[in-house]
Amino acid sequence: MRDLLLTAIVVTGCIWSLRRPWIGALMWTWLSLMNPHRYTYGFAFHAPLAMMCALCTFAGLVATRDRESPFKGTPVTLLAMFVLWMNLSWLAGLDPAEDYYQWSKVMKIDLMIFVGLALMRTKQHILMLACVTAASLALLGMKGGLFTILHGGEYRVWGPAGSFIEDNNEFALSLVMTIPLLRFMQMQLQAQRAKQVLTVAMVLCAAAAIGSHSRGALIAILAMGTLLWWRGRGGLLGGMLIVLVGVVLVMFMPEEWTQRMETIGHYEDDGSAMGRINAWWVAWNIALHYPFGVGFNAVRPELFAQYAPNPNSVLAAHSIYFQVLGSHGFIGLFIFVAMWISTWRWAGKLRREAMQHAQSAWCADLASMCQVSLLGFAVGGTFLSLAYFDLPYCVMMMTVLARRWVASRAWEHEPPYTLDWLAQWRKRAPIAPVA
Repeated sequence: MRDLLLTAIVVTGCIWSLRRPWIGALMWTWLSLMNPHRYTYGFAFHAPLAMMCALCTFAGLVATRDRESPFKGTPVTLLAMFVLWMNLSWLAGLDPAEDYYQWSKVMKIDLMIFVGLALMRTKQHILMLACVTAASLALLGMKGGLFTILHGGEYRVWGPAGSFIEDNNEFALSLVMTIPLLRFMQMQLQAQRAKQVLTVAMVLCAAAAIGSHSRGALIAILAMGTLLWWRGRGGLLGGMLIVLVGVVLVMFMPEEWTQRMETIGHYEDDGSAMGRINAWWVAWNIALHYPFGVGFNAVRPELFAQYAPNPNSVLAAHSIYFQVLGSHGFIGLFIFVAMWISTWRWAGKLRREAMQHAQSAWCADLASMCQVSLLGFAVGGTFLSLAYFDLPYCVMMMTVLARRWVASRAWEHEPPYTLDWLAQWRKRAPIAPVA
């Protein structure tokens, strides 16, 4: 039944995307982030649903006149430079044939980011992109949060099989980054019940992130929670609420979780942490000897035998920075960091520019929450390998599209659009006459 339902949804979306290709870009985002096919048990598990969606979206892109250049800002230019450098790094790497699968996966994601930038420009597009991005991961987070609560945090929470976020650590960081996007959606609503549903979703996502037993995610959620309180509406009351929810969730976790988190303070006694540091040294030495990096796989026994302080500990770097450094060298890391700094700065400029007009106030909210999400990525990514994952690139896309929307004063020629569908429906509903 799941297979038939999922296939029906995808096929319907593909048909729509032939005429409105931006819908296909949203569907790709959903399939790529949530991986719903990994929760089926039949033919849909291995069906090329994402490829079918991409082909229909490309067909719609070619046919439509409602498209623009995807190069809408400095972050996009830096993304193009990073994609070009990754291709050079792959071709100059140790084994391009072995790295082909990962190269193909990363290039498909980046290509669809450019497609989305070319097809989306209106307020409806941007808000729907935020909704699809947040909901894709929030649904998994709510499921994981309920699992954590029902089992007292005894078991770890894992992501979809075969995805970038299959590992508990990566899955936790993706949920941490999703919470600010849910908060943005909540800020756009007036209906109290809808706001309460999103509050529950945020709490459950936080519970799932903590229930993953990921130390990197805990550090990220602390840093992000601080900025979320600072940027949020509610001041001291909001900060106290965040602290209260955090304390309750931590108190709920078992002793095993507490002991694991305590290793942050004395990492030198933890084998996993020392293994990561060992891998970081390997990435540094690789970059010194390979200007282009070694391709998409720097976790090779021969490289560890040559460059590692402990050659017997062959582990992934578990860091977006050292992952890029080992795979693509110093130049690749420089472009990668510059891209995210530029995105952060664009979000800051968007926030200031959007606050000057009442019609663009929602963009200020989006910019603020995008910065919170990016902070979670920057901090949590120090300890996790998620350099190629779609989510931060979707945040970049929202930021760039929203700033272009404000710069063009699009509210002057676009029809009004809101996420508050329930409140809007109630306003339009006829009022029964009083007897």
